[in-house]
Amino acid sequence: MEKKTLGIHHITAIVGHPQENVDFYAGVLGLRLVKQTVNFDDPGTYHLYFGNEGGKPGSIITFFPWAGARQGRIGDGQVGVTSYVVPKGSFEFWKKRLEKFNVPYTEMERFGEQYLEFDDPHGLHLELVEREEGEKNSWKFGDVTPEVAIKGFGGATLLSTQPEKTAELLEKVMGLELIGSEGDFTRFRSSADIGNVIDLKLTSIGRGTMGVGTVHHIAWRAIDDKDQLDWQKYVAANGYGVTPVKDRNYFNAIYFREHGEILFEIATDPPGFAHDEPEETMGEKLMLPEQYEPHRGQIEQGLLPFEVRELD
Repeated sequence: MEKKTLGIHHITAIVGHPQENVDFYAGVLGLRLVKQTVNFDDPGTYHLYFGNEGGKPGSIITFFPWAGARQGRIGDGQVGVTSYVVPKGSFEFWKKRLEKFNVPYTEMERFGEQYLEFDDPHGLHLELVEREEGEKNSWKFGDVTPEVAIKGFGGATLLSTQPEKTAELLEKVMGLELIGSEGDFTRFRSSADIGNVIDLKLTSIGRGTMGVGTVHHIAWRAIDDKDQLDWQKYVAANGYGVTPVKDRNYFNAIYFREHGEILFEIATDPPGFAHDEPEETMGEKLMLPEQYEPHRGQIEQGLLPFEVRELD
């Protein structure tokens, strides 16, 4: 059996106060809050999902907001940078927008592409890159229009405790194409139009510690439940300890920690985010899985309130 993932399904991170999180990803970056629910393993914590208008796989970043929690340290064993792709010719808009909201950024080049690098309010490293690939995001929020809106992920930069082992996994198990190396990065690519470029850093920056401002895991795409079960067998046959399938309501998930200590998930594309509420109103109210619905009052009382607001 040989398998090839289409690319990134979603990336999940730990952040601070939910209002600060929503203000940045919706208010500044113009992403749509496509789902507000809770951490299924810790229902006292929100699980917030942001993406393009329809919540397409490859566009979704998700957050566990823990106000007042300990700050983490980005380092080996984590996703170091989350990359977003924007339309060609939109950098001037994004530079002015970051300046408008007092978000410092730096410009740099990697593999012949220009990047804008910046941090979110809780310390997550982000970057924007212009590419032709990927359909336009039809979501409009504030001054962010489809002509400049984030299409989805450009990809991610991985920080590994054993980069050679992670490189072998990306190419030989996950089925990404090895593109080449530049400086202390090796680039891999999948066949999808977004969430398709992975840069692996070959040198250590020191071990990361989990906390606010760090990525918890990166999830890869499985086409459907059958494909995911094939992945489960395939990953196990290649020597990785993989979990049973977990029902996350909007996708099914399996997890394994690769040899470079980054937590990987493989998530199904279906059923998506509109199966429990209309697509037109996704993200407007707290959605709970069946097992927590009887406890809604108690759960809502313990969650910090927030609102999605235009900051322009």
